[in-house]
Amino acid sequence: MLTSLFTGISGLNANSLALSVIGDNIANANTIGFKSSRANFADILSQTLSGASAMQVGRGTMIVDIQKMFTQGTLETTSNPLDLAIEGDGFFVVQQKNGPTYYTRAGHFRMNKDGYVVDPNGYLLQAYQMDQNGNVTGAIGNVYLAGLMSEPSATTLITTQVNLDSRDSTTNWGFTSNSQNLPSGGTYNYSTAITIYDSQGNPHLIYTFFCKTAQNTWQAHVVYNNSATGTNYVEYDFDPNTAGIQPITIQFDSNGAIYDVYVTNPNVPPNPAFRPTAGFNFSSWGVTSPQNVELDFANSTQFGSPNSVVFQNQNGYTAGNLIAVTVDQDGMISGVFTNGQVKKVAQVVLAKFVAAHNLTKVGNNLFLESYGSGGPTYGAPGTVGVGKVYANSLEASNVDLAEEFIRMIAAQRGYQANVRVITTTDNMLNELMNIIR
Repeated sequence: MLTSLFTGISGLNANSLALSVIGDNIANANTIGFKSSRANFADILSQTLSGASAMQVGRGTMIVDIQKMFTQGTLETTSNPLDLAIEGDGFFVVQQKNGPTYYTRAGHFRMNKDGYVVDPNGYLLQAYQMDQNGNVTGAIGNVYLAGLMSEPSATTLITTQVNLDSRDSTTNWGFTSNSQNLPSGGTYNYSTAITIYDSQGNPHLIYTFFCKTAQNTWQAHVVYNNSATGTNYVEYDFDPNTAGIQPITIQFDSNGAIYDVYVTNPNVPPNPAFRPTAGFNFSSWGVTSPQNVELDFANSTQFGSPNSVVFQNQNGYTAGNLIAVTVDQDGMISGVFTNGQVKKVAQVVLAKFVAAHNLTKVGNNLFLESYGSGGPTYGAPGTVGVGKVYANSLEASNVDLAEEFIRMIAAQRGYQANVRVITTTDNMLNELMNIIR
């Protein structure tokens, strides 16, 4: 009879512990990245009674395991580009400075005063590093954003597609180089301008003046200011070995399509794909090496419509400062710069465990590797075994309140029932004690 008392006590202890687990789940229903736990019951080794049938009587229950449930939580949209959520398996890896490595599903990251990406605990987000060419290396380290700049790139190609009016009359070119002013009207038919950049990112305005010299024939004169402080407009000589300043000659066929492009002598046979290269020397601006810029007039036309620029572009840009950060589903962290360039900075690394439910909880949404969990396997988001990463998102707690309330009712009733077992056993003992009265 006394056995039932200890059986009831085991039920009280087990259901009380289960209720603690349920209470912890409910308390963390709004905790980002929280993973709920479940108390698993098991019976205690039974007592074997002697006899022919070898009867067994249970000795009660116990919590054999508190299992972590790593089911997917709902993804919530946020306005912070460094808020990251994992859809699928895996953990973010964060490093305590001069301390251990932790793993977490809570992706509310931010940049600290030193320019590193950290979690709310100040632990450093770990990611694959990039080489100078923007390729992912195998090295894992911190994500550093402060002070990032996009280096300038010198212009090497100007693409100009124009329509030159076939109705225009021929004009004599009247521009004199080394002048303080650009050529005046009446000395050319049409002009365009575009800003290009040298190797230090300095902008330079380049003018192209188009003059019709014969039927279906035009000349393109390229002018720029070669003075670092004042104004000194110079026409570029595309063939310094020939007397006088040589411009570019553009010929069109009778249908108005571009037919030939040359400097001194026409191509025989005509070669419309030929592109003259202009070697602009910007040494007067402090750039030590000449800058070769190719001029591309492909698809230009001579139709009976007003002179116009159809398309004009160049491939250089100035230096840029970081203005925004983006993260794609592959975990690639990129910086967006004021010069319009996008530069890869790092790639978020995810860790996967064979037995993630055996990780050790250490609070603050963090887990530690344990003997039972095994060691981590690292991989990039979207690769085999790990999930994708979503920016401007956070993974909500995976606690199902309805399910937890049901478990709470079951634990409460189990506790009450075991109290009833104890009180009933006590009443039976009272009856036994009353026999001698």
